[in-house]
Order: sequence, then structure tokens, then C-alpha cells
Amino acid sequence: MIAFSLILSLSLNLAVQKMNRIKKITSILIRVLYFVLLGSLLLSYLSPYANPKDYWLFAFFGLAYPYLLLVNVIFLTWWIMRWNKLYWLSLACILIGWMNMKNLFHLSLNPHQPGRTGEVKVLSYNVRLFDLYNWTHNKDTRDKIFSFLKNESADIVCLQEFFQGDSGYFETLNPLLDITQPESYHVEYTLTRRKKDHWGIATFSKYPMLKKGTVLFKSMGNNICIFSDLKIGNDTVRVYNMHLQSISFGYADYKFIDALKEKNDTLDAEDIEIASKNILRRIKRAFIKRSEQAERILQHIVSCKYPVIVCGDFNDTPFSYTYHAFSEILEDAFMESGTGIGSTYLGAFPSYRIDYVFHSDHFTSSGFEVLPEKLSDHYPIRCYIYPAASD
Repeated sequence: MIAFSLILSLSLNLAVQKMNRIKKITSILIRVLYFVLLGSLLLSYLSPYANPKDYWLFAFFGLAYPYLLLVNVIFLTWWIMRWNKLYWLSLACILIGWMNMKNLFHLSLNPHQPGRTGEVKVLSYNVRLFDLYNWTHNKDTRDKIFSFLKNESADIVCLQEFFQGDSGYFETLNPLLDITQPESYHVEYTLTRRKKDHWGIATFSKYPMLKKGTVLFKSMGNNICIFSDLKIGNDTVRVYNMHLQSISFGYADYKFIDALKEKNDTLDAEDIEIASKNILRRIKRAFIKRSEQAERILQHIVSCKYPVIVCGDFNDTPFSYTYHAFSEILEDAFMESGTGIGSTYLGAFPSYRIDYVFHSDHFTSSGFEVLPEKLSDHYPIRCYIYPAASD
């Protein structure tokens, strides 16, 4: 009996020691993970200031910012519940990124008030070629986009990923002109096939156009920026419409993303490694190209003698170098008069705010909205812009 008691006591002591070791190792691992994620959050704050041409790695941390913020808020809550002094460190590091949090979520203090003097209704929309390849499996998508644009009846409409078929097959330009009845329009193409099928960008205006032009990139590809000088009242206003470098995922990339979402067990470690490297390489290249394109456009804007309105699909988040470069010299209409997170993308990649309307401080904006139309892989955005003096 004594021997049994000794054996039982020894076994319990060993079990307790083992549990303590596991607890200690777990605690160490949790703290290591915590400091890695906290450091990653701090690195994400540098993303808007680090040009991807020189420091591309920071751009990836910026892309992950919303998720890094979320897990660090969870850690903050955990430390508070355990009354661990690390909550002070978590709180301080989260608050350091206050400006990023403001860009992530905003509450409007400037709703739309109809009847302001000189008010201009602006709409920007990446129409994804009007669903040329029937991605939505709905042959009425093009006509629904036409109907939406007609009902909106915006004064300035900027469309990205525009398509026009001259042969009568999938024609869009003439139907849009009939429906929207613009005073003027500006269309530029980046690609033409068979001399009759055109891919590009388009701006439609209820105001006269005094001048049209293109901001040239080092290599155009499918991306472009056009500008149109409009006569609005007694003023000349330059409107930029742009589509910056996309990630350009291929079929294999989308197939891999879909397999991850569906937790497909057929993916092995080698498949995941190859596909992940390919996707990261595409994202890195896109970060760098967008920064170069943004710099060229901003040089053009700085040299412009007119107040400007800038619309388009930037393919970059509010935590990016590209966004920060524009927000340094222009006003973000969403930050002036939008509410919520403002996500504009609804494709395979995680949803972010990547479509924007910026303007000179000559103007003020009101009533910014992301409109709930699911006719493309982007939502259309709309706001009202008017001279700041009339506010």
C-alpha cells in the first residue's frame, strides 16, 4: 500500500511537471507570436511612406493591415482580461496607427444637400468590359449597366475597363451616347484587335470639353490615364480618369485561390508553394508599377493650372504608397463625406477600397456612396463636388 501511494504520488508529480512545462512552452509561443504580429503591425504603418520600387516588402505589410489590426485588437482584449501589463504596449502600438484606422473606417459629417451652387455629380465605375465574357452568367448585364448609368444621370461619368465593338457585336459607345446624352466624351484605347474590338477607358461629360489628353506611362499595357478639360460655369476643371496596374492574376491563380477557399484536399505542399510564389511575384510587380504610374500622374497634376477631379480604379488600398502620394496633395472624397469601410472590390481577392474620387482643395465633396450594384467585380462610386467657397 505504501509502495502504491509512492508510485501514485510520483506519477502525479511527473504529470504536474509535464503540464507546467507545456503551459510554459505555450506561454512562450503565444508571446513570440504576439511580438511577431505586433512588429508586423508597426511595419504596416511604414507602407504608405515606403516606395515599393525601393522597399517593396513594406507594401505587403500594408496590404495585410486590416487583418494585423484585428489580431492585435484580439491580443489587447486578451491581455486586458488577464490584467497583463502588455495591454499598455498593445494599446500604444494600435494608437500609433490612428491615421490608418481613420482610413479604414470613416463616419461622414458632410451628407449631400441638394441645391448647392455649382454642384457636380461625379460617378466612377470599373465596368469590367460590360461583362463581355459573361463572367456573371447573365447576358443582360451590359443592358443593366446601361440602365444604371441612365438612372444615375451623373454630370461626369468615368468608366474603366471600357469595351467597344465596332462591328455591331457588343457595341457600347453609341448606346451609351444615346442613353446618357453627354455634351462631350473622351475615349482612349489601350488594345485593339481585328481593327474593330477595342479595350480602354472612357469619360462622359454634360459639360463641354476644351482639351483631351493622355498621361503616358513607361509601358501602357492595359493601364492608362486620360485627362479632359471641362468648361463648368466660368471655370475650367481638369478631370483625370485612370486605371492603374492590376495584379493580373491568371487562370491558374484564380483556380488556386478558389481551391483554398473551398479547402480542397487535392493541393499538396509543392502546389501551394509554387502557386503562392507566383501570386506574391505578381502582387510585388503590381505594387512597383502602380507607384511608377502614380508618380507620373502626380507630376502631371502638379503642373496643371486648373483645379482637378481625379477618378479611377487605383488597384491599391488606403494603406499603400500610391494612395498616400495622392492624398498628400489632393482631398479624398470618401474621407470628406463617406461612411463605413467603403470597400469597392467584390472579386476573388479580399475586398478593399481601391476605387477613389480625389479633388483639389478648390472643391468640397458631399454624399460619397459606394453603390450596391453587383454588375461588375467593382462597385460604382458616386459623390457630389462643388466649389469650397459655396459651402
